[in-house]
Amino acid sequence: MRIVIAGGHGQIALRLERLLSAAGHEVAGIIRRPEQGDALRAAGAEPVLLDLESASVEEVAGVLQGADAVVFAAGAGPGSGTGRKDTVDRGAAVLFADGAERAGVRRCVVISSMGADSAHEGDEVFDVYLRAKGAADDYVRSRSALDWTVLRPGMLTDDAGTGLVRLEASTGRGPVPRDDVAAVLAEMVESTATAGLTLELVSGSVPVAVAVRDVAGN
Repeated sequence: MRIVIAGGHGQIALRLERLLSAAGHEVAGIIRRPEQGDALRAAGAEPVLLDLESASVEEVAGVLQGADAVVFAAGAGPGSGTGRKDTVDRGAAVLFADGAERAGVRRCVVISSMGADSAHEGDEVFDVYLRAKGAADDYVRSRSALDWTVLRPGMLTDDAGTGLVRLEASTGRGPVPRDDVAAVLAEMVESTATAGLTLELVSGSVPVAVAVRDVAGN
């Protein structure tokens, strides 16, 4: 498969690129800065330079042309203000979905956030972030041309992955290593079995492959 990842230099994205390339897939990661390219190449991915805050739908579609699956893993990141929560966490996700649709790519997996809700209340930066992610999720889920899955991990950690998770429509809050998030994503992009599902993810007791298979059957 050819898989294109938005936010290709992110911590989860780099882990995912390593997993997918090791499994024999052709992987490309969208990055904003040329100096990020070496990290992607080291992970086995092809760097693609494109700024999702300023690109057109046609430019995004051109990058996604020929892909079998796409993953939205971009984010404004900690320390960014409310403006970039809207332009990246919402706007770039919407643009990426539109680009996938224009390019004829059906499989689309989005990394969201536990608690994402377009109607979330509050004026803090994190409140704005949850509204932006919720609005992005709502938009992606409205696209009938996409076989979408929205994944909402709990509190991300840099602990070593255990390969054991809890993946359900509602898990309750909890931590999850980025390693395990990447492993779940790798399982998801290879199949459309979880299409149409919004899922929460925390550490648990079920092996990743089993957790993805089980939730797809519900």
